[in-house]
Amino acid sequence: MAIETTSQSLAGAHPEETAASKENQPATVSRFLPAARSGWQSRSTARWTRRNFSSRARELSGGDAIVISVPNSGRTWVRTFLCAYFCARDEHPFSLHPETYHDPRIPRIIYTHDLYEHYTKTRWWGRVRGKFLVPPGEIKRASIILLARDPRDAFVSHYVEMTRRTSETGDELKSRAVGDVLHDPIFGIALIIQTMNEWLTEFARRPDCILVRYEDLHVNPTEQFRRVLAAVGETDPQARHFEKALEFSRFGNMRKMEASLEYDRQLLQPGDVNDPESYKVRRGKIGGYVDYLDPSDIEYADQAMAELDRRFGYQK
Repeated sequence: MAIETTSQSLAGAHPEETAASKENQPATVSRFLPAARSGWQSRSTARWTRRNFSSRARELSGGDAIVISVPNSGRTWVRTFLCAYFCARDEHPFSLHPETYHDPRIPRIIYTHDLYEHYTKTRWWGRVRGKFLVPPGEIKRASIILLARDPRDAFVSHYVEMTRRTSETGDELKSRAVGDVLHDPIFGIALIIQTMNEWLTEFARRPDCILVRYEDLHVNPTEQFRRVLAAVGETDPQARHFEKALEFSRFGNMRKMEASLEYDRQLLQPGDVNDPESYKVRRGKIGGYVDYLDPSDIEYADQAMAELDRRFGYQK
């Protein structure tokens, strides 16, 4: 499924955006810039091959499009919008799992952390089988939506989620300070940056891959969600359903959905309804990492950003 040439793709030119969005617009470059020496050490990972011999491969297959991101990059926001749009368009009650309607009009969309989970979650046997990797044939066949967020904000949000919301997080990790985890070779910012770079290396030359940034979704949700719909084949969205989906997926409404405990308990359930920091939908603040890190940690995180591919557009 090819993306319309009017959409921004990693291999093509970028459309005009608002002045605020232009400031952080990802630049189009033909090669990777050399990594700056920053005095910090990224995690050394073994070479990996995209394959999946596990039973989970079926869950990651059959998609018309694949949304790939590190955790806490806005995936639930994108998913809520897409589910709201297609459920309304095809006259189904809202569901975060529209595939259960078995309606061929609704595209199948795979949401995955792919390589990041491969590095952080899998024990050696799961890693050998590629348990969390999208199978190579599926990657080649489906359109790719690479969802990105400033790694500093993504890290802090993921830290809060792991320590305040995720029940399976071990006590040892929950007891660690945010600055300590920031430097961790597995859960810290270095691996987030490495993973984002590896995805870009894999997908950058594909005309059916688009880069969608969390920050641009905030600045211009109408334009960005139109691009997302185009990537899944909906190039001429129905206006009334589009507007309703935009409104339905706003942070305030998603927060109410989560507090109601009426929706998917894995995707939208707080660790503690009385703890605002334990909600999946928390603040969504751009640059909010400065509220959690001390000056030395901010300096470390800023230095780490020198390793991020400039095509993401986050360097000053």
